Amino acid sequence: MRSRATAGNTVIAAVTAAALCSGAWLLHSGASHPPPQPSAAEASAAPAAGRSAAPALAPSPPDRIRIPSIRVSAPLMGLGLTASGSLDVPPASEKNLAGWYEAGTMPGEKGTAIVAGHVDNADGPAVFYDLGALKRGATVEVDRRDGSVAVFTVDAVEVYAASDFPDQKVYGAAARPELRVITCGGGYSRSTGYQGNVVVFAHLTGSR
Repeated sequence: MRSRATAGNTVIAAVTAAALCSGAWLLHSGASHPPPQPSAAEASAAPAAGRSAAPALAPSPPDRIRIPSIRVSAPLMGLGLTASGSLDVPPASEKNLAGWYEAGTMPGEKGTAIVAGHVDNADGPAVFYDLGALKRGATVEVDRRDGSVAVFTVDAVEVYAASDFPDQKVYGAAARPELRVITCGGGYSRSTGYQGNVVVFAHLTGSR
């Protein structure tokens, strides 16, 4: 019998991040510079900066995600699935709100935890606008409801075309505590919006 976390992640469809990607601000403002995109140097699956994995934490729901190097500090809401099988998204009007897939792995426990957030909304840049500028070795911290903080180290930052999104690589089961942070990316067209997704791959390296 599969665990709650393993079973939960396997049902997420390839269209998960499509609803994050309206590009409303770029479309309506006429801004000429889309969000930063990761360079090829950040797209490596090797463990970042030699940091070994920390032991898994006991399950506890997350309350906040912080990424100091890109000035992110945002509350987390629980997300479910839409009727089409894609991950639901936080309300677009809440620009500094991210969400986590609450039927899957909790950040810090063994497995692959999923966090997603908008890159922009109609009013301007949103919570993960600068996600593509994140570097390997950067720190992602998740405040958990039990008072602990799960500390992750970034292994890779990659960008995928929407038509070539690697479901298994992003959502598949992991033998250690891992985290994926997802938003829109891959360039922007006024006719089609964002062309793909930026995905951060990280693993648990500590807690406090």
